[in-house]
Amino acid sequence: MNHLAGALSPYLRQHADNPVDWRQWSPEALAEAERRDVPLLISIGYSTCHWCHVMAHESFEDKVVAAAINDRFVAVKVDREERPDLDAVYMQATMAITGQGGWPMTVFAFPDGTPFFAGTYFPKSHFLRLLDAVHSAWTGQREELRHQGSAIVEASAQGGPAFADVTVACPLDGPCPPAPPIRTGMLDAAAATLLASADTVHGGFGTAPKFPSVPALRFLLDAYVRSGDGSLLDHVRLTAERMARGGIYDQLEGGFARYSTDEAWSVPHFEKMLYDNAELLWLYSRLYGEGELFARVADETAAFLLEHFTTAEGGFAAAFDADTDGVEGLTYAWTYAELEEVLGEDAAWAAGVFGVEAANPNFEHGANVLELPEDPEDGARWAAVRHRLAAVRRERPQPGRDDKVVAAWNGLAIAALAEYGSRTGARDALLAAERAAELLVRLHLGEDGRLARVSLDGAVSEAPGILEDYAAVAIGFLRLGGAWIAPARALLEQVRERFGDGLGGFHDTASDAESLVTRPADVHDGPTASGWALAASALLEAWQVTGEETYKDDAWRAIARAEPVMTANPRFTAGLHSAAEALVRAQSGELPAGHGNLRVESHRPGWEIALPLGKRAAYV
Repeated sequence: MNHLAGALSPYLRQHADNPVDWRQWSPEALAEAERRDVPLLISIGYSTCHWCHVMAHESFEDKVVAAAINDRFVAVKVDREERPDLDAVYMQATMAITGQGGWPMTVFAFPDGTPFFAGTYFPKSHFLRLLDAVHSAWTGQREELRHQGSAIVEASAQGGPAFADVTVACPLDGPCPPAPPIRTGMLDAAAATLLASADTVHGGFGTAPKFPSVPALRFLLDAYVRSGDGSLLDHVRLTAERMARGGIYDQLEGGFARYSTDEAWSVPHFEKMLYDNAELLWLYSRLYGEGELFARVADETAAFLLEHFTTAEGGFAAAFDADTDGVEGLTYAWTYAELEEVLGEDAAWAAGVFGVEAANPNFEHGANVLELPEDPEDGARWAAVRHRLAAVRRERPQPGRDDKVVAAWNGLAIAALAEYGSRTGARDALLAAERAAELLVRLHLGEDGRLARVSLDGAVSEAPGILEDYAAVAIGFLRLGGAWIAPARALLEQVRERFGDGLGGFHDTASDAESLVTRPADVHDGPTASGWALAASALLEAWQVTGEETYKDDAWRAIARAEPVMTANPRFTAGLHSAAEALVRAQSGELPAGHGNLRVESHRPGWEIALPLGKRAAYV
C-alpha cells in the first residue's frame, strides 16, 4: 500500500492501489529523496485524463515497473487541478526540454525539486529504458545532471514574456491616465489576427485537435460590440453553430466535451469539464437572441450543469471522465444496430437526423458519435427519439465524476449562471449560483481571507488558491451583486496584497505560498482566460459596481504591463484583450460588454443578482 489512500484528490486516490510507492507532494517526500540520495519521479495528471489512465494501466499497475521505481526513486503523484502551481512550474520545464507538454507529465528532479529531465506519456517498454537511463546518469553523471537542471530552471525563469514598465505613466501610488493602455487600432489588429487563423468552414481556430477557445470568441464578441464589424460576430456565430451541431456537443442530454479530435467538431475527446461548460454557457447565453439553436443549447447546457454537475454540498463538480470501464466513449457512441434495437421503425429516420451511416461510422469499432447536421422538420418526433435514446443510454455504464469543487471553476459557473439567469429569468439557475457561492464562503474562504482551491465532500484541501481562484470567484460574486460585493472586494484586496509583482502585473501564486523552483506569472490563456486577465476583468467589474477609481487604475496597469505580449501574441492573450475592450468602452462612458451589467433581483432580501493553445499537449 502506498501513501495515497488518505488523499483528498480523486486522481491521487485512483493510484492508491498501485504497487508504486506513491507519495503526495510534501516537504516529507522531498526529505525522503534527500535521505535516500535518489531523484524524485514526479507524475502529474488529473482524474479524467485518458492518457493518464493508459500510462497507469501499462506502467504504474505493473509490478516490474513499480519495483524499478521504488528501488531507485521517490515517486510523487500530483493532481494538476489541485496543484496548478506545481503543474505550471514543471510544464515550463517540460516545454523547455521537449518543446511540447501534456498529461500525464513525467518529471525527474533533484530532491530539492530542480528538474533535470521531463516528458509526457511513455509506453511501458520505453519507460523502463528511461528509468534505467536516469538511474545510470544519477549514479555516474550527477554533476552533468546538476548543470542540466540549473539550465532548465534558468531557461524557465527567463523564457517568459517581456513585460512593460508602466509605473512611470501610471505610478502605483497615483492615478492612471484617462486614455486606455491599448488603443482601439491595436484591438482591431488583434481581432484581425484572430480572424486570419479562423477556420471559415467549420468555425473555431486552426486545425485538429480543436478546442472551443472561448476567450478568443469572447474577445471577438466584445470587439464587435465596440466596432460594429459584422465579420467578428459572423465567426462567433459560425463557431457556435458548428459546435452545437457536432459531436463535441452531447446531442441527447446537452453539455460539451473538452475538445474535438477533428477539425469539424465531429468526434470529441469525451471528458466533460466544468470550466468548458461554464464558459460555453456564457457564450450561448450571449447569443441567446441570435437564433433558436443558440437559445436551445444555452437552455440545455444550463440544465446539464444543474442536473449532472451539482454536488451534494451545493457546489459544482470538476469533470466527467473520458473513459467508461477503461473504454473511451463507451457511454456515448452508437452502432447502427443499436439504433435499430432501441428505435425500431424510427431508426432509419433517426440515423438520417444524427448523421449516422451504417457503412461509414465516424468513430471506433463500427460506432458513431451523434451529430445534428440540421434541425429536423418534425420536432416532436425528434424530441421523442432523443428521449428514448437518452433513457437507454442512462442504463449503460457511466463515466466517473470527479467530485472535487475547484474554486476558480465554480466562480466561472456562478458568473455564467448569473448571465444566463439574467437573460432568461431562469430562477433555478440563479438559485444554483447562489448555493455555489454560499459553499465557497462556507468552506473555501477562511477567516483570514485566504481562499482554498479545492474541497471534496465537505473537506477542504490544504492546496492554496492561486490568482485565477481569487479572480474568478470575485467575478462570480460581483455578478450576483448585493451582499456578495463585500466578499468580492475582500478577495480583490488579497489579489492586490499577495499576488502583485510590484510593477502593476501579477504572479500566479501568492507571495507567501510554497517556494518552488520558479514563480509563474503567465498572461497566456488556456481553455479559460489567464489568471492575470481574470484579475484585470474582476478589478474593472469592481470599478463598475463601486465607482472606486483605484480598481480601474489597477486594471489599467495590469493591461498596460502585458501590452508587449498582447501585441506579439493576440491569439493566446484574448482574455486580456477582452479586459482592454471593457476598459475602452468604460472610459468612453459605456458599460463594458459582459462586465458589471447584470443586476437581476434575487429571492433573498437585500440581494441583487483562462497553456497557450499553440502549444497544446500531445497527450491530453
